[in-house]
Amino acid sequence: MKIQAALAFDTNAPLQMEQIDLVEPGPGDVLVRIVATGLCHTDLTVLANPQMPWPALLGHEGAGVVEKVGTGVTRVVPGDHVIMTTTSCGKCPQCISGQPSYCLSFRELNMSGGRCSDGSCTHQLAGKPVFARFLGQSSFASHCLASERSVIKIDTQLPLDILAPLGCGIQTGAGAVLNTLRPRAGTSFALFGAGGVGLSALMAAKIAGCTQRIVVDRVASRLELALELGATHVINAGDQDAVQAIRELSGGGVDGVVEATGIPKVMEQAIQALGHGGTAVLVGMAGAQASVTFNPMEVQSRNTRIKGSIMAGEGGVPSLFIPQLIEYWKAGLLPVEKLLRFYDFKDINQAIHDAHDGSAIKPVIRMP
Repeated sequence: MKIQAALAFDTNAPLQMEQIDLVEPGPGDVLVRIVATGLCHTDLTVLANPQMPWPALLGHEGAGVVEKVGTGVTRVVPGDHVIMTTTSCGKCPQCISGQPSYCLSFRELNMSGGRCSDGSCTHQLAGKPVFARFLGQSSFASHCLASERSVIKIDTQLPLDILAPLGCGIQTGAGAVLNTLRPRAGTSFALFGAGGVGLSALMAAKIAGCTQRIVVDRVASRLELALELGATHVINAGDQDAVQAIRELSGGGVDGVVEATGIPKVMEQAIQALGHGGTAVLVGMAGAQASVTFNPMEVQSRNTRIKGSIMAGEGGVPSLFIPQLIEYWKAGLLPVEKLLRFYDFKDINQAIHDAHDGSAIKPVIRMP
């Protein structure tokens, strides 16, 4: 079938609208008409540091309506409304133990470029391959093919444009707290980086009952929004030493930290901001060659922990966790709409620009 897609043809180049060919759903596949898709920082990172051939079709926070299903699909039927996330094999030890975000075949399944059983590509432009099914989706298009394990059915009355970012950014921030950090009520919490992922972590820390919630960033408008979303204290890292300020506010260091910038130096600060017995969760995506330095004697003597988290986090199952997040949203506890700015599909390059300069925290692309 013919679909409209915003393709990347070069590093950091504007996306180009093209009509491309998409194959019919194969076994286990679901064809989804995209209604809206979030723009994630990971999309920007890949555009700037590509490790795949051009042209490429990105996007991985899609939400829409099921149009067709392949053989063997039982979770959804045509007409169902779905949010999409990354896919997993469902068979490896990680998946079987309830850790699909850490599937041992994650890269193979989510970064293969999209292949049919005969080896041909699922997406083509003028008969030539398009690198697609990016992170299980490639949702910068009018339609996408997703694995059955990528789709989460939701009520048809729910707003797909508001909830689309739950597929990655919101899920990742909330999962870093609720599933990986798992703070006890009454503990202290600090966040480095008040973007979409970070502010989702802040809202999750409030849901979890953290009584002191400190947010560090360099953008005044984001710190103001953090206060609106539940921060008890904010620190502008451009004006003061964030680690020293956190130690003073918390009486020596916080119980839990989420680092959401992906900047190695900030990761080091997040670890330094911990108190005795504290845990730092690194969720910001640094480059493949990045390294972080910490003092092992301090980690040992202070009994601190450093953990990584992606997607739904430790023990998080997206098909269960995303419905839980929707319930928090319905209850007013996870007001993700305060993070969003909406764009028409034709304005996707403006959305990318605004994400780069920080004027939009979480752009969401609405399809015609």
